[in-house]
Amino acid sequence: MTIPFWCLFVVSFLPYVWFAIAGPARVKKLGKDFDPHAPRAQETLLRGFAARAQGAHANALEALAYFTPAVVVNHLAHADADWSARFAIAFVILRVGHGLAYLGDRPPLRTTLMVLGLISSIGLFVLAARA
Repeated sequence: MTIPFWCLFVVSFLPYVWFAIAGPARVKKLGKDFDPHAPRAQETLLRGFAARAQGAHANALEALAYFTPAVVVNHLAHADADWSARFAIAFVILRVGHGLAYLGDRPPLRTTLMVLGLISSIGLFVLAARA
């Protein structure tokens, strides 16, 4: 398996890492009002850390929507392996940082890391286009 595919494997689990934090934070925040039968309906009730943890989870899922095709197209195009690995590793690091910035309530840093991660994915597409 190539490094970008390993990175995709790691990024695929990030939503579950953030959910492992968001789930208990949700229960703590909502207490006895937590309803496991309708957890999505309760998202609007979350505030503070619990809301940020849920946001990190949701955003990690959304990031898969653009990183996955970038890796696949890059692979199918036989793009430069070294640069593909650099962009994919950068994406993983930036997405982990994004989640931590989300949890830590650092909006400007979070946005910067999200944009840089997006640029890393675009880089994979550019490499594919140039291959």
